[in-house]
Amino acid sequence: MKLKEDINPLLLQVFRSVVWVYSAITFLPWYFFSGAGTNLERARRIKARTVSKHPAGPYRAINSQEKLVAWMHPGVDTLDKMFENAARRFPQRDCLGTREVLSEEDEVQPNGKVFKKVILGNYNWLSYEETYKAAKCFGSGLAALGQRPLCNIAVFCETRAEWIIASQACFMYNFPLVTLYSTLGPMAIAHGLNETEVTHIITSNDLLQNRLMAILCDVPRLRYVIVVDSKLTDWREMPRGITVYNMDTVKELGSKPNNLAVEHRQPQSSDVAVIMYTSGSTGIPKGVMISHGNIIAGITGMAERIPNLNETDTYIGYLPLAHVLELSAELVCISHGCRIGYSSPQTLADQSTKIKKGSKGDTSALKPTLMAAVPEIMDRIYKNVMTKVEEMSKFQKTLFVLAYNYKMEQISKGYSTPLCDSLVFKRVRTLLGGNTRLLLSGGAPLSAATQRFMNICMCCPVGQGYGLTETCGAGTISEVWDYSTGRVGAPLVCSEFRLKDWEEGGYYSTDKPNPRGEILIGGPNVTIGYYKNKSKNGEDFFVDETGQRWFCTGDIGEFDPDGCLKIIDRKKDLVKLQAGEYVSLGKVEAALKNCSLIDNICAYANSDQSYVISFVVPNHKQLMMLAEQLQVRGTWEEICNNAQVEKEVLRIITEAAMSAKLERFEIPKKIRLSSEPWTPETGLVTDAFKLKRKELKTHYQEDIERMYGGK
Repeated sequence: MKLKEDINPLLLQVFRSVVWVYSAITFLPWYFFSGAGTNLERARRIKARTVSKHPAGPYRAINSQEKLVAWMHPGVDTLDKMFENAARRFPQRDCLGTREVLSEEDEVQPNGKVFKKVILGNYNWLSYEETYKAAKCFGSGLAALGQRPLCNIAVFCETRAEWIIASQACFMYNFPLVTLYSTLGPMAIAHGLNETEVTHIITSNDLLQNRLMAILCDVPRLRYVIVVDSKLTDWREMPRGITVYNMDTVKELGSKPNNLAVEHRQPQSSDVAVIMYTSGSTGIPKGVMISHGNIIAGITGMAERIPNLNETDTYIGYLPLAHVLELSAELVCISHGCRIGYSSPQTLADQSTKIKKGSKGDTSALKPTLMAAVPEIMDRIYKNVMTKVEEMSKFQKTLFVLAYNYKMEQISKGYSTPLCDSLVFKRVRTLLGGNTRLLLSGGAPLSAATQRFMNICMCCPVGQGYGLTETCGAGTISEVWDYSTGRVGAPLVCSEFRLKDWEEGGYYSTDKPNPRGEILIGGPNVTIGYYKNKSKNGEDFFVDETGQRWFCTGDIGEFDPDGCLKIIDRKKDLVKLQAGEYVSLGKVEAALKNCSLIDNICAYANSDQSYVISFVVPNHKQLMMLAEQLQVRGTWEEICNNAQVEKEVLRIITEAAMSAKLERFEIPKKIRLSSEPWTPETGLVTDAFKLKRKELKTHYQEDIERMYGGK
């Protein structure tokens, strides 16, 4: 994982001697004044152990061996109480922030495409007290429009302050909130709205115009559409029987004394708070019923892993709030009085696609201390920075590589490098605003190379977590003092884990040196089950003899001696080849993802075939450089379809696979280069950028037949 040191051996030795002298002089003062010894002890201590003395578990965190934790504050067992508690404790603190749009303009690209660019101003903030009042008035207004307690209401909206205001209104008034990804296909959206029988939906002008209008006639129960934008739009083309209001109008209606005076049914801990539709990586989206108590337990467990979390922290919200990772992260922040500034993937950084050159992206304006990210976004940052390193002068590149490798050595020992941070990595760190003290990674596995890069260049720990919608996103999170890679940490204080033997895959809790098996998660954060899906509930959920509820994840895990978990396989990703070898497709993809030529990859195998094939989204810059070396010219699509280019990419991928120590039968024998990127809008990946294998198989069916000799 070290970077290659292309430097004269004598100069390298001189550099190492200087570093050794510097370290010898500064080590003892730094060690005693920085508390490094305490951090090392924390990193090395036992973090979880089995409470039954059996290697299958259940495993619990050291500080919850006797009892799992279900709430932060006694009596605060529902989300409306949690928000009321925060508003009472932090009334004048900033709560939700949105950047002002100063101007918008169209920018013509060299290829003729037109991109919309924006110049954004400062963040405008709502205090906790103002946010609470807005939510209360909005909830009262929804009730005045006929929304009833325990009757479902949908939110289909981008990540923004109004999403949280709407959700808190629904939590207060006990309206179960149905969440749908804004990138779901029309059939999936209609399915979710019809299955939950909603009469009211909260959305934005843009999504109403571009996504909902086409299916409104397919949702016969729908009566009210509430648009969160302040700007009024003419909606005379709406189907008969559907009325459109904007959010401000509904809040104004709710603020009337006679409506505010109407008593409303407060939720119980066991009441459904959210019906969260999954992104459908394994088929049609399923609605997961999540109670108030489930979410409170989940965010309690997550908050415990973030040291010194308090009202001085700033979080940047840009991932989909319909995803359990983002919703949980924002609720953790609200429960501790943090401020949340909103962003989007298109405006996140100074170099983002919608930010006009020379103006500030959202991280530069907000300077967040906390941030959640899916591995896809971290992989992009890693590849972009490493590409820029390759373009540096020889001196700059040498300095970066030496500093990088030195810091990697120090991190592996548990030490920090303040001089390297300020002299070399400060500029890279400003990509995320410069103040980030913790990055939380979730949604998919994070490669060791990317995790180590973020540790080194962003100068902060990366808390890699593991959880699912069915467990409120809560399961494990690695501690900030633990700089090991490839692990997802110990169980949270709200969860316990078991390992179930999986004979077909050859994983057993009695395996040596470490127990392995299918991961089962139990605890108060395990959700009620799938909406109107009894058969699936019977397969995936069960209650044990003590009354504890469990979820069967389908993921294969291994517990290290210190109680930290590694995700090593997935039952659904395992394919048995013609000769009997088992191939983990996820393992192949993870091993190849950091190849500079690859932006995304999907491994595929048929059980009646003897080899693996892959679909690859190549990195545009790297592939164009390769084509130039091969003297291949043409459009991007022509280069991706060129047999000579394909053959050379396969050779490079094979070398990368061998370096990653993949078995011979795991290495792809044939590939297909895709000229189109895989985005949630294409329907080939989820909003968390997880591969939709079924859709990818359908999309590339002709290529599969060709690569397997069918054509």
